[in-house]
Amino acid sequence: MKMLLVILDGLGDRACKELFGETPLEAASTPFMNFLAREGICGMLSPIEKGLVPESSPAHFEILGYSPFQKFYPGRGPLEALGIGCKLKEGDVAFRVNFATVKDGIVVDRRAGRIESVKEFEDLLTTEIDGAEFILKAGVEHRAALIIRGPDLSEKVSDSDPHKTGLPPKKVLPLSPEAQKTAEILNKYIDFATETLKNHKINRERERKGLPPANLILLRGAGKFREVESFKERFKLKACCIAGGGLYKGIARFFGIDVIKVEGATGKKKSDFEAKFKAAKDALKSYDFVWVHIKAPDLFGHDGDAVGKKSVLEEIDKAMQALYEVNNIVICVTGDHSTPCPLKNHSGDDVPLLFFAETVRKDLTPAFGEKFCMLFGGLGRIRGKDVMNELLNLSGRAEIIE
Repeated sequence: MKMLLVILDGLGDRACKELFGETPLEAASTPFMNFLAREGICGMLSPIEKGLVPESSPAHFEILGYSPFQKFYPGRGPLEALGIGCKLKEGDVAFRVNFATVKDGIVVDRRAGRIESVKEFEDLLTTEIDGAEFILKAGVEHRAALIIRGPDLSEKVSDSDPHKTGLPPKKVLPLSPEAQKTAEILNKYIDFATETLKNHKINRERERKGLPPANLILLRGAGKFREVESFKERFKLKACCIAGGGLYKGIARFFGIDVIKVEGATGKKKSDFEAKFKAAKDALKSYDFVWVHIKAPDLFGHDGDAVGKKSVLEEIDKAMQALYEVNNIVICVTGDHSTPCPLKNHSGDDVPLLFFAETVRKDLTPAFGEKFCMLFGGLGRIRGKDVMNELLNLSGRAEIIE
């Protein structure tokens, strides 16, 4: 049987006052997900460990069967770089980059007024310093990736990003003795970038229009790229990913999973969910394993918008109905973590989980939601690392342990 993994980012929630004590998923009208839950088997998922608050990337590593994630995880920088299409070599050190605005030595805008593009800065900020090659690649809006390539480089360095406005940018510091050289050349590079950006024509024009100039780069999430066992080698599955967000495309590429480009898949609140599930339906004809990632529920959770999160889950459910007539398939729907609207941040709360297949043992779950999955879910509570095992089991692909 084919396998479809749908990860609704930040799916889990807590009781919301504006929804009369229900979670967005409980309050939403989701007839298709309710059908999958009613005709399948449900439970609750601890993405890493019970009560631990995960970021998206470690949670995805666990769910995709690369557990413990610490053994495989290269850091956020390489994943973001892969996500925007960078080609990395073994030993490359990569960072996430924000183009920001600094005034009188203080960071006043970490996103440079959400500048539309930093593509024009790529060539200017690609250079060589002290034998290390610096390669800058633009992402979406103010975002970019920085790759450092050379001998004896270390990822054990601190961020230059203060992570809030009203503070000066930080010096990059070595976090281990062998990182001293890397920290020194990174600080030289930041000075070079600041000087290059200061009088650039784009920034002069932005200042003339009263817009924040992109006159500073902020680095965070250092990591060193290394090859790992591919998803195909690990699970004997031909796999693809359908996602809008760069991080998730990067995770897919890190594992050697094909990334299917879908027009209108933005990784934002407004995304073409119907196009994503139509692409998933088509991909199931030629792939054994299809992973669909949808970011929108997490974004509404971070905004504390319970009504918006409820509404977008209803949109997703409507789009997901394209899968109704697909046969010979195991479907798993879950989230990578909870993003409760009352917190406006990630939490360690378990996430609702369902598995659907024509031959699955059915439990008594009447609908897909936190309280129903807790009360009636036949799976009970499982961990992220169990998801791939269960998909393999239900699809008839699990190997017998002797």
